[in-house]
Amino acid sequence: MVARRKVAVVGVALSDCGRVDDVTPYALHAQAARRALADAGLDRSLIDGFASAGLGTLAPVEVAAHLGLRPTWVDSTSVGGSTWEVMAAHAADAVAAGHARAVLLAYGSTARADVRAGRRTGTLSFGSRGPAQFEVPYGHTLIAKYAMAARRHMIEYGTTIEQLAQVAVQARANAALNPEALFRTPVTVDEVAAGPMIADPFTKLHCCVRSDGGAAVLLVAEEYVRDCRTRPVWVLGSGEAVSHASMSDWPDFTVSPAAVSGRLAFARAGVRPSEIDVAELYDAFTYMTLVTLEDLGFCAKGEGGAFVGGDRLLVRGGALPVNTDGGGLSAQHPGMRGLFLLVEAVRQLRGECGNRQVRRADGSLPRLAVASGTGGWFCSSGTVVLGSG
Repeated sequence: MVARRKVAVVGVALSDCGRVDDVTPYALHAQAARRALADAGLDRSLIDGFASAGLGTLAPVEVAAHLGLRPTWVDSTSVGGSTWEVMAAHAADAVAAGHARAVLLAYGSTARADVRAGRRTGTLSFGSRGPAQFEVPYGHTLIAKYAMAARRHMIEYGTTIEQLAQVAVQARANAALNPEALFRTPVTVDEVAAGPMIADPFTKLHCCVRSDGGAAVLLVAEEYVRDCRTRPVWVLGSGEAVSHASMSDWPDFTVSPAAVSGRLAFARAGVRPSEIDVAELYDAFTYMTLVTLEDLGFCAKGEGGAFVGGDRLLVRGGALPVNTDGGGLSAQHPGMRGLFLLVEAVRQLRGECGNRQVRRADGSLPRLAVASGTGGWFCSSGTVVLGSG
């Protein structure tokens, strides 16, 4: 049996993002993968593990073939927005156990361009088979599920729509510092409230943007770190959890599966939420940020509304900088955004974020980051704790 090895993220990259009308999703996968390898300074021949989801009939087979890879370890776990944190956990376990030496995670989507070109419509539902058949006839769209959960939190704990709007306002303020963000113009709470209603209580700016884009992350065993051009970011701990298949199965709309995945990840990493310097959280809707902060233990249940106030989430001056690139609410959201969370967390720990770089109180770089993805309608969660040294 091979002794368990430490695992590091040594390469991260985004493809062209935002408005990308003239390429295929395969091209975005390839562009992000090439950039991640260049970032690490490693040769493609080292890669013996590959993970992908969301494209083609057999995602890791078709995309790996497009990239010219012949992996001996693959993963195609698809659990929505939390896919990439779950895949990163699986990849880290495989590398640690000696089943792979280097695993590439890659994603690409032309979600925005496809809608504009009429190749697809907006995703209102995941279909009407299985448990969904009992909800779809009532017009229960994907957005409506999140909206209903947000309304339950408002009723249960007195959370206000203005507090939820603060999440959007601060995400946009962070995006203003990110030249790669799709929307960078600052917004106010009043402007968020004045937008068109999408699903009560969510107006337009409570909802994520639709963009094109791709991302890639390369994880390697510790013995390859010395060959890399970048400073390693270590995978310290991870956790994953699933909750419910339908809304009627969900015991409590105010508790997400991040309450489980986060507890596992922090325990395995040997750190506390209070030690985290930067948090990258899935934010298809403002409520997701708020409830994930609660469930990861940054504040008590029901206190998320007050917690997100006072500019707490800002890169500049925030007590807990959250979604430092602007998040899915302002930067980019090309579908399953979880891989973008890992890219941004690694860049922050390496000190590569320019105007949006987080600094500790003493001016030093952040040392600990958490990336937590949410999938479906709060059905799944993956959480990864990362450290810089």
